[in-house]
Amino acid sequence: MHYNYGIYKKIHTIMKIKKILVSQPKPDNDKSPYFELARKNNIQIDFRPFIHVEEISAADFRKQKISILDHTAVMFTSRTAIDHFFRIAKEMRLTIPDTMKYFCISESTAFYLQKYIVYRKRKIFYANGKFDDLIAISKKFISEKFLVPLSDIHKQEIPEKLTKEKFDFTKAILYKTVSSDLSDLKNVDYDILVFFSPSGIASLKQNFPDFKQENIYIGAFGATTGKAVIDAGLRLDIPAPMPKAPSMTMALEQFIKKINKEGKAKD
Repeated sequence: MHYNYGIYKKIHTIMKIKKILVSQPKPDNDKSPYFELARKNNIQIDFRPFIHVEEISAADFRKQKISILDHTAVMFTSRTAIDHFFRIAKEMRLTIPDTMKYFCISESTAFYLQKYIVYRKRKIFYANGKFDDLIAISKKFISEKFLVPLSDIHKQEIPEKLTKEKFDFTKAILYKTVSSDLSDLKNVDYDILVFFSPSGIASLKQNFPDFKQENIYIGAFGATTGKAVIDAGLRLDIPAPMPKAPSMTMALEQFIKKINKEGKAKD
C-alpha cells in the first residue's frame, strides 16, 4: 500500500506535539511504552476507546442455526471470544464436554481459559500470537470440526485461510463491535489521533460527521487501518508498523521528534 505520510509538510503549520489521543483503553500496566513515551517527550497522552463490544443474545445466536455441541474443537483469536463463547453456552444451558479441544492465538489467551475450565484437564494448544502459526498448529488436528467465535466485524483472512487449508469449520458470530459515544470529546483538541482498526475510523466519522483533519495528525496501526483512514478522505501521517518502527509507540516517537525538531527550528 502507498501511504501519503509526509504530506504534513505542505499542509501543516509546524508546531510542537503536546497532546495525543489513543483510541484504546488505558493500559493496566504502568510499564506501558505509552507512559514512557509521554515522560520522555513531555507530552500528554489520553486513552479513549472509540469502539466497544456488545453481546449477541442467545435468541439471535440461534438464528445462525449453529449447534455448538456438533463441534469437537474451538479456535479462539481473543479473550473476548472466550468470554462470549462460554456466555452463550451458559445462556443456552449447554455443558461443554471435557473432550472439547481448544486452540488459542497466544499463550496468554490460552491461560485465560482458566476463568471457565480446569486448565490442566483439557486439551489446549496455543500459537505465538500470529494467525498463521495458529493455522499450522491446528492443521495437526485437521480432522476436528472447529467452531470459530468471532465479532460481526472481523479479519476476513480468518475464514479465508481456514477455507484455503481445508478446515472443517463454522464461523459463529457471538458478539458485535459498535461505535462508542464520543460526544464529550467534541471540544477537546489533540495534536495526534491514533487508531488501530477500521472500526475506530468509522466511529470517528459517525460521532463527528463534520470532522476536518486540518492540523491534526493521524496515526494508524496496520495496513487495513491505514487504508480505512485514506478511504475516509483523511490524511495518514503516521503509519505503523514500518521497517524502522515495528510498534505504534516507536512510530509516534520518531514522528514527534521530527515534528518537534522542525517546530523548534521555526521558532
